[in-house]
Amino acid sequence: MHLAYPTVVAALLFSIGVYGVLARRNAILVLMSVELMLNAVNLNLVTFDVWLRDRLHGGQVLTLFTIVIAAAEIGIGLAIVLLVYRNRRMIDVDRLRDLAEDRTDEHPHGRTGERAGRPARPAGDEEAAR
Repeated sequence: MHLAYPTVVAALLFSIGVYGVLARRNAILVLMSVELMLNAVNLNLVTFDVWLRDRLHGGQVLTLFTIVIAAAEIGIGLAIVLLVYRNRRMIDVDRLRDLAEDRTDEHPHGRTGERAGRPARPAGDEEAAR
């Protein structure tokens, strides 16, 4: 078996994955690009395991670990994307710079909630708010 063919395919898969991570704005497509990169790594691990004729098949064992980690990453990643979509109604990665909500509990001048669209309370109204 020639070593060049699978490694070139793996390099192409990895470069497509890197392009997808850097150029895409959709979080689902970014996760798919990460999976492409992990599959390129898996292809290299199996290729070099066959080429080196390892008795313990270390490359194939590492590939199984990588597949398990990729499955966990996709499960958690899709759960996060789903929650972000439920809260923000978008999954555009460029527009999700901060994940904190746009609220301030305390203002330096004693007013609360101005940025969240709520009317400001007077400074002495903390007792009534509780």
